[in-house]
Amino acid sequence: MVWLGFDREASGFSGSARDLDLSYTMVSILLIVAWLIVLAVYGTRGYRVIGAGSQEYKLITDASIRLFGLVAIIAFLIKLDLARGYILIAFPLGIVVLLFSRWLWRQWLDVQRRRGAYVSTVVLIGSPASVATVGRELQRTPQAGYKVIGVCIPEGHRDTTLPGTGFTVLGDLDDALLAMERVGADTLVIASADQLPADRVRELSWGLDPGRQHLVVAPSLVDIGGPRIHTRPVAGLPLIHVETPRYEGRKLFAKRTFDIIGSAFLLILLSPLLVFVMIAVKVTSRGPIFYRQERIGLNGDPFDMLKFRSMVVDADAQLADLLAAQGTHDRPLFKVKNDPRLTRIGSFLRKYSIDELPQLFNVFIGNMSLVGPRPQREGEVALYDSAARRRLLVQPGMTGLWQVSGRSNLSWDDSVRLDLYYVENWSLTNDVVLLWRTLRAVMRPGTGAF
Repeated sequence: MVWLGFDREASGFSGSARDLDLSYTMVSILLIVAWLIVLAVYGTRGYRVIGAGSQEYKLITDASIRLFGLVAIIAFLIKLDLARGYILIAFPLGIVVLLFSRWLWRQWLDVQRRRGAYVSTVVLIGSPASVATVGRELQRTPQAGYKVIGVCIPEGHRDTTLPGTGFTVLGDLDDALLAMERVGADTLVIASADQLPADRVRELSWGLDPGRQHLVVAPSLVDIGGPRIHTRPVAGLPLIHVETPRYEGRKLFAKRTFDIIGSAFLLILLSPLLVFVMIAVKVTSRGPIFYRQERIGLNGDPFDMLKFRSMVVDADAQLADLLAAQGTHDRPLFKVKNDPRLTRIGSFLRKYSIDELPQLFNVFIGNMSLVGPRPQREGEVALYDSAARRRLLVQPGMTGLWQVSGRSNLSWDDSVRLDLYYVENWSLTNDVVLLWRTLRAVMRPGTGAF
């Protein structure tokens, strides 16, 4: 009898089928218990990682891989006959179910946190400028689970409002602990440690209720992904190490391999749609099926980017006048709202980003990546400042972080900030997440495409 690749006779098992089923039932129960223990040891449900960011998923995957490695070693040492099919099914299926269940739970938690439930209530302490900056960032990401209910600033007067923020001032720096008790806050966030000497920070930590109240220090680091930050205590001094982003080596090889396989798979999968769109473009307007345009790619090298033609043939000649009419001719992000150059089918192709699909060929041959900053024209790149030029350190992509964060509704500054965050913190895991978010974004009308 064979059960999930387990040959009873070949393995020397002489018991009945019922005994065999019972054996695997016991193994499965023990495996589930061990899995739950390992997940707990790795802190996959810790409040610092759960509900936001990719660290939760990475911990789950890492813990699962180590568990099954341990199971394989134990099975070998004690000569336990475990079917290969059992392991090959239980391992990937278990990880997929775990990750999917956490993702579903995170969607529910995200909705609840946006409604004000399951959040940490925060009192911010520091200089007015730093408090305003940290407070705005916490407000922008409600899914992180922090709700600012007041601030303490130097020479702050109670029951006033911090200008430009709407945050209630609860007092000055010395009133922080009393303010927390008064408003029932459970988290004290130090927004600018330079305003407080080390002894004062330590006294604040002593004054918090252990287990109920928490101290968080926000360093002057922005747009840096968690995996690049490491804390190393030296003589009682917590030093924060920030890894320099690398654009070479194994990660780059893995990204290129993912691009080749992913683009080839999508070209095959979407080939019926591509053929249909080619015919539709040809029969609904005069001109070529594809639109080629020179864009600036990796390290400033130009390449020809492909799109399905969604505009009239002389669209480029009309661009300067249209940009001048809407007052955006001097900005690097050249977008025209209610573009009159679109063909009958062009507006539909743009709305769902179908016109971008030929760029899968660019990805396959190596001009572009599936995920990265969007490539721009030479005239747009000429307007870059030194920060924006860092977009050219990585391969341009079909989609990117700002495409799933508002698309054309974002300002140029916000677009650059999001692209630089991607450049500084990119990983293959984040690429997969962005591709999933892209699919969701293009399927929702009215998300900023024009």
